[in-house]
Amino acid sequence: MNEKQETPLLDTVSSPADIRTFTDEQLRQLADEVRQDTIRSVSITGGHLGASLGVVELTVALHHVFNTPDDRLIWDVGHQCYPHKILTGRRDRMMTLRTGGGLSGFTKRSESEYDPFGAGHSSTSISAALGMAVARDYKGDDNHVIAVIGDGAMSAGMAYEAMNNAGSMDSRLIVILNDNDMSIAPPVGAMSAYLSRLISSKSYRTLRHFAKEMSKKFPHRLEEVARRAEEYARGMVTGGTLFEELGFFYVGPIDGHNLDHLLPVLKNLRDDREQGPVLLHVVTQKGHGYGPAEEAADKYHGVGKFDFMTGKLDKPKSNAPSYTSVFAKALIAEAEADERITAITAAMPSGTGLDKFGEKFPDRCFDVGIAEQHAVTFAAGLACEGYKPFATIYSTFLQRGYDQLVHDVVLQKLPVRFAIDRAGLVGADGATHAGVYDLAYLCCLPNIVVMAPSDEAELMHMTATAASIDDKPSCVRYPRGEGIGIELPEKGDVLEIGKGRIVREGKTIAILSLGGRLQESIKAADELAAKGFSTTVADARFAKPLDTDMIRSLATSHKVLISIEEGSPGGFAAHVMQFLTGEGLLDGGLRFRPMTLPDTMIDQEKPVTQYELAGLQAANIIDTALAALGVDKEASVEAETRKPSSKPARA
Repeated sequence: MNEKQETPLLDTVSSPADIRTFTDEQLRQLADEVRQDTIRSVSITGGHLGASLGVVELTVALHHVFNTPDDRLIWDVGHQCYPHKILTGRRDRMMTLRTGGGLSGFTKRSESEYDPFGAGHSSTSISAALGMAVARDYKGDDNHVIAVIGDGAMSAGMAYEAMNNAGSMDSRLIVILNDNDMSIAPPVGAMSAYLSRLISSKSYRTLRHFAKEMSKKFPHRLEEVARRAEEYARGMVTGGTLFEELGFFYVGPIDGHNLDHLLPVLKNLRDDREQGPVLLHVVTQKGHGYGPAEEAADKYHGVGKFDFMTGKLDKPKSNAPSYTSVFAKALIAEAEADERITAITAAMPSGTGLDKFGEKFPDRCFDVGIAEQHAVTFAAGLACEGYKPFATIYSTFLQRGYDQLVHDVVLQKLPVRFAIDRAGLVGADGATHAGVYDLAYLCCLPNIVVMAPSDEAELMHMTATAASIDDKPSCVRYPRGEGIGIELPEKGDVLEIGKGRIVREGKTIAILSLGGRLQESIKAADELAAKGFSTTVADARFAKPLDTDMIRSLATSHKVLISIEEGSPGGFAAHVMQFLTGEGLLDGGLRFRPMTLPDTMIDQEKPVTQYELAGLQAANIIDTALAALGVDKEASVEAETRKPSSKPARA
C-alpha cells in the first residue's frame, strides 16, 4: 500500500446523499477509499481502529440504502463510528480525532445531526432505538430506525431487556448484530446470503403471512405446530431461534464485507414498511483490509499513533510503570500468598491488567463479558463462600453496576474488593470514560472503605489492605497513566484503616490531598514556602473512613485548610466539610476551601491540559491559598519568618 493514497471517489462525497446514486462498483471503490482514509487518520491521531475497519462496507451500505439523517442510525458504543464520521461531513476534521477541541472518538449528538444518540458505553443502542421508533409512531412519521450492535455489546443484559420489550411491540425497528468474533455465527457464504435475501424479501414475508392466516383455519394444535415448525426450520438454517423467541424476525448471517450480499438484504428491509422488529446478523472481521490489524485485532482495538506503512505502533518511552500494571503486580503478589483471592473483569482484561493475573492464575480469573451488574453480584456470591474477589472495573463502568454494589454488596456487608481503574480524567477518551463520580457515589454508602493512592507504591499497599479486609466491602480508586517512578516493594504492606499521613509540616496553610494530586500539592507547598507561607501537606489515603484526628489537627493549627481530589463535587470534600461543621471546627475562623473537578463535563484533551482546565494544578492550589488569606498573588509577600518552616515528611 502506498503511503499517499488517492481517493478520487471519496473526494466527491460531502454527505451520505452524495452516494445514494452510486453503482455497486462505485460503492466497492468507495469502501476501499474509506478504509484507507480511516487507517491514515488513526495512524496520526490514535484511536479505535480494528472495530472501525470491520464495518467499512456496512457503513457504506447503510448510508447508501437508508435516508440518513432522517432515518436514524445508532452505533452502539461508538468504537466503530470512524467510517461513519468520514461519510457524514466530518472527513476534514478527522485529524483532530480525540484531541482538544476536535472530534470525539465516539458518536456525539452535539457534533452532528447524523449522530442521533451519543454512546461511549455499550449496549444502549437497542433501547434508544426502540424509544425513537415509538416516538416516530406517535408522531405519524415513516422514517426507519437502525441500531448497530456488536456481539460483545450483545452480552450485556440491557440489550436483551430492550429486545424483550421490542419483541412484544409492533414498532418497526431494525437491529444489526455485527458479529466480529465469529462467536455466534454459523458459516456464511453464498447459500446463507441467498436464504437471507429470500427471507428478508417482501414476497417471502407476504407468503409467510398468507400461510399464517391459512393455518388459523386449522385446529389450534395444528396451527401451533405449523408455526413452530416454520420458525424452528428457519432457526436451524440461520441460527436465529433465540432472537425469534424474543419476538424479532431474524435474517442472516451474511458476510458483512460483501456488498453483493449486504445491499439487497438492506433494501428488502428498507422497503418492507409493514414489518415489526427485525434482527439482521452480519459477520465481519475486526481490522479487515489492514494486515497488521487483522493479525492482531485485540492489539488494534484501541491504538496510539502508528506507522501507516508497517503498522508498527509508536511506543513512547515510559518513565514509570502504569498504575494498571502496578495493580496487576500487587494483586499477583497477594494471590500468591492467599489462594482465596480471585479476580473479575467485565470484558476489559488487558485494560485492567487482569490479563497478567489470568496468565498466572487462569482458574482464578473471570472475564464475564460486558456485564458489570453480573460482575458485582458474581463477586458477592464468591465472597459469601469465603473467597476474596477483586472486582476490577473502570470507574465509569462501575456506574452501571451501582444497584448491585448497594443492594448485593454493601447492604449485606460482603467483603468484595473493588479495584477501580481510570479514576479521574482520562485524556483522549473524554467525558464518556472519565472516572469522575465514584467518590461521590461510594462515600455516601455505609460500611465501606474507600482508598485512593497518591503514587504506585501506595497502590500496592492499598491492594494489600483491601485483601486483608474481611468484614466489609472496600475500594481502591487509581488513575490512568504512569506512576511517579518510585521504587516498588515486592508486596504491599497493610495500612491502618482510616489513617492518613503527613508528608510535609508547616504552620499557616494545610493542603489535604486525596489521590493523585499529591505531587501537585507538594509543588504548590514549595512555591508557597518561597513566598513566605509555611505549608503542611497531608495525604488523606482514605476517603472513608476519614482520618478525623488528622483533619482536626490540621484545622486547629492552620489558618487555611484546602482539600483537593480528582472527583466531582459531593465526594471527599463534602464529607470533610460535614465533619468540620459538625465538630464546630469552622466556628473559630478556619478558612476551608474544597478543590474538586468542576461541575461540568470535560471533553477529550491531554490529561495535563484537562487538569489545567479543571483548575487542579499547583498554580491553582497556590491561587486558592493566597485568595483565602486575602493576599494579592502578584504582590511581593513578606515572609512570616525569614526561613520558612517546612520540615521533611513524617511517616
